[in-house]
Amino acid sequence: MSVERLGMALSSVWDGGNATWPLPEHSVLQPAWDYLRQNHESTLRSPLFPVLLSVSTYLVLILFYTMLDLLAPTWPVIRRYQIHPDHTVTWSSIGNTLALTTYNHLLYIFPAAVAQWLWRPPVPLPSEAPSLAAFLLGIVGCTVIFDFQYYLWHVLHHRVSWLYSTFHAIHHQYRQPFSLVTQYLSGWELFSVGLWTTVDPVLLQCHCLTGWAFMIFNVWVSAEDHCGYDFPWAMHRLVPFSLWGGVLRHDIHHTHPGTNFAPFFTHWDWLAGTACAPSAKLRENESDENNTKANGRKADKGA
Repeated sequence: MSVERLGMALSSVWDGGNATWPLPEHSVLQPAWDYLRQNHESTLRSPLFPVLLSVSTYLVLILFYTMLDLLAPTWPVIRRYQIHPDHTVTWSSIGNTLALTTYNHLLYIFPAAVAQWLWRPPVPLPSEAPSLAAFLLGIVGCTVIFDFQYYLWHVLHHRVSWLYSTFHAIHHQYRQPFSLVTQYLSGWELFSVGLWTTVDPVLLQCHCLTGWAFMIFNVWVSAEDHCGYDFPWAMHRLVPFSLWGGVLRHDIHHTHPGTNFAPFFTHWDWLAGTACAPSAKLRENESDENNTKANGRKADKGA
């Protein structure tokens, strides 16, 4: 069953069980969808649009987080939310990560976008918008599938030393990640992530609007996982029962690479025994710090 049909089924059940509060005949997203179709149809139908949407969303996010990184050393109101307040993001690190990101986009993303533009026909736009239930279920469904795909990819590329050294080690050059580390990747990893982001909405037969929303959401939470800030509105604080890993758990993965392989949710790591909660890491860091201080006192006494 496609996400659209599942959303319609849920809507009909809700409508039948709430006769005094019927759902609208048309989707609440219909006015926005009509506006987009009437004013930007040629842009939306272009095979280049998903690429431009993904890249522009990423650029906006890294610009925002990089500004915070540059202001944090002198702005305590920002530094208080940093996971590593003693760590400063340098212009050298910004230049290195930005250079590889630009290289990957010019060498891989841009040619793929041009190939789609030349050989792929314009995308047909349905006249009706997805129901709100189908829209939200589609994003959740694509996120769950992507999380499972990347979890398997991630574990495999950590367990097999050749795969790790050839394709994934570059991403772990930074033990204290910042936003630009999000796409500090090998070409193979960038291709894999882009493929799943594009194919998963097709597998679930999502509305194109749902697929675009999933792309934006995927880029947003991926950048948040690497941003280095634990804000009150972070996803792991919004999703209950510790179901969402978020920036704290992924930060642990960069310091303890054998843990927290799943990009978003936590259930696969719990089932596989590779989960590491932030509290455990804090206790470990405190223990390391205490051991260091104790060793220092012993050395002073010996001297």
